[in-house]
Amino acid sequence: MTLVSIQDDGSNGKLPRARGRGRAQLKDPRRGGCSDLTSLRAARRAPSSSRCDGAAETHRAGVRNREGRRLSLEVLTTEAPRRALSSPVPIARLAPNPHPGKNAPPPRTLLLSLRILVPQEEEFGLDAPKDLGPLQFVKLRKHHSLVDDAWFCDRITVQGPGAGEEVAFPCYRWVQGDGVLCLPEGTARLAGDNALDVFQKHREKELKERRQIYCWATWKEGLPQTIAAGCEDDLPPNVRFHEEKRRDFEWTLKAGALEMVLKRVYTLLSSWNHLEDFDNIFWGQKSTLAEQVRQHWQEDELFGYQFLNGANPMLLRRCTSLPSRLVLSSGMEALRAQLEKELENGSLFKADFTLLDGIPANVIRGEQQYLAAPLVLLKMEPSGKLLPMVIQIQPPSHSCPTPPLFLPSDPPLAWLLAKCWVRNSDFQLHQLQYHLLNTHLLAEVIAVATMRCLPGLHPVFKLLIPHIRYTMEINTRARTQLISDGGIFDKAVGTGGGGHVHLLRRAMAQLTYRSLCPPHDLADRGLLGTPGAHYAHDALQLWEITARYVEGIVQLFYHGDDVVKEDPELQAWCREITEVGLCQAQDRGFPVSLQSQNQLCHFLTMCVFTCTAQHGAINQGQLDWYAWVPNAPCTMRMPPPTTKEDVTMATVMGSLPDVRQACLQMAITWHLGRRQPDMVPLGHHKEMYFSSPKAKAVLNQFQRDLENLEKAITARNEQLNLPYEYLRPSLIENSVTI
Repeated sequence: MTLVSIQDDGSNGKLPRARGRGRAQLKDPRRGGCSDLTSLRAARRAPSSSRCDGAAETHRAGVRNREGRRLSLEVLTTEAPRRALSSPVPIARLAPNPHPGKNAPPPRTLLLSLRILVPQEEEFGLDAPKDLGPLQFVKLRKHHSLVDDAWFCDRITVQGPGAGEEVAFPCYRWVQGDGVLCLPEGTARLAGDNALDVFQKHREKELKERRQIYCWATWKEGLPQTIAAGCEDDLPPNVRFHEEKRRDFEWTLKAGALEMVLKRVYTLLSSWNHLEDFDNIFWGQKSTLAEQVRQHWQEDELFGYQFLNGANPMLLRRCTSLPSRLVLSSGMEALRAQLEKELENGSLFKADFTLLDGIPANVIRGEQQYLAAPLVLLKMEPSGKLLPMVIQIQPPSHSCPTPPLFLPSDPPLAWLLAKCWVRNSDFQLHQLQYHLLNTHLLAEVIAVATMRCLPGLHPVFKLLIPHIRYTMEINTRARTQLISDGGIFDKAVGTGGGGHVHLLRRAMAQLTYRSLCPPHDLADRGLLGTPGAHYAHDALQLWEITARYVEGIVQLFYHGDDVVKEDPELQAWCREITEVGLCQAQDRGFPVSLQSQNQLCHFLTMCVFTCTAQHGAINQGQLDWYAWVPNAPCTMRMPPPTTKEDVTMATVMGSLPDVRQACLQMAITWHLGRRQPDMVPLGHHKEMYFSSPKAKAVLNQFQRDLENLEKAITARNEQLNLPYEYLRPSLIENSVTI
């Protein structure tokens, strides 16, 4: 049984004075979408063994006031049972009397009991003793039963009489246990905007309960704080994967493991002595671009292209001077002159991997692995091609001879091996610094702080909540399966076995607020206006579109800088991110308070951009650029070469991952880089947290802007040999979910 309680404030209101109706729906979140019902929506989860495409039942409930006018509710349900949850979630209790005082009248409440039976249509009627005034709360309670058949409630709307105003009560939470879930009317409000004390007390109680549910934890000292959960089952149910997502995630892990076994069996009697032997495992799940990478990965043009538009476009910088670590010995005067000429023309670029210097390398199955900290200098040709000029695999050291400089004119295998070392180093920084830390862990900090500091009525909560969907669970799974002791990194990656934590700490110490904002980051790296830099161009466009969307929402609720300064919930949220989640990051430019509309908009744009576009740019390229393992080897099994003449094919193959490591790299990059089946494109979330027409108009404009950018990118890509797809809005997920 579900108890629906509609509470008013005791004043005369217009909603119930004539006939009105409401509707409810139960949906299976695995399938996405709902029937076109308008008023009371309640969604529930079905088990993995059932689907909600069977028969449905409809309940109609009507309420008649003294004048004989009727407010009706209609409930559509399916007969499919729901998957039981393992742990209860604390939910809100009844709201207090909005008119406190000894002689204050109690709030008027309408109670309707709707029993979910076999598929049928059922009518309920009740005479209301008094007129119902403006609706404030809807309270849901699921009747306690032996089976935990939790409901996932989507949204409740109540339609007023005739063409009266529709009142919305967003939920998007589980209804379970035998407590009462209290849903306030969904109009976004700042703490100072509450005309009725009942809303203020509701938001205070909501935050108090949320702070008990969403707690901070330290995964590793010196790294961002995380949600307190030892495994995904410890997470609050409201942030867990829905059934379709859970089943797909776990199935693809099993499918990847099976593919690894088949490839190992297939290669048992095969040699592993030549680069062509990687073809023996290059089958199964792969993309069209991955096939192009296999064919052209040894070419300098593709090597340089990846620094602009590959899986990691975040490291390249325009040189303003020759790097101090570059040692040009006698006999290299021609190279120096060439470098200085490119420097003078503004066409000299670098990728410096010094962050890896001294990071301990992994030991896999008793075999020592190796890391390097290369420096690459590249030139931009007038045609837009970015070509490598020189590679220094290791920085100079007082205890070692001067490291050799590898050039395109060197013996082909020596030059190829030098590029493999660069690609291996790029793999490490991409996965740990730019992917895990700068998107996943930062998004989790934003998510936890939002749940702890912003009540559901706050406009910033409503703005951000679609962009933190699934983030806590995917990160929790990463900490227990990917970067845990004995996880994927330990089994196959050169920085595994503890080196990854050292590297993350170094990257955390260098993480600045500016580096997360493309207008500043691209300017600092000298990439503004660089020809052929498609990531840079698309990222700037998306930042501007996102900024306009954020500004549109902010201006609806913050009518001046003073309103921003005086919002205690907003200030607590900002402080929680910088001081708690990011471990006192104010010395790296992160704000501890927000003093103006512009500062608030910039910070919120960074939050939304990080959780959406930036993660899309960094995550989606894995399947394309890492499936052909020699192009981005996850580990290196021999030390970097110190001479050029001694490099043979045996040296190259002995350095690249073995067949076991290569199979694991292919499997995990397919699992993490493929398009998700329940993917929600940027800006197209189905949840309607904002109920006002003005807020909906801002979201609609955001969607139109994204569609226009989509058309522009599609038209550009038609002219390119290698289309850049990662920042096409339709391919960007609305949150960090994988």
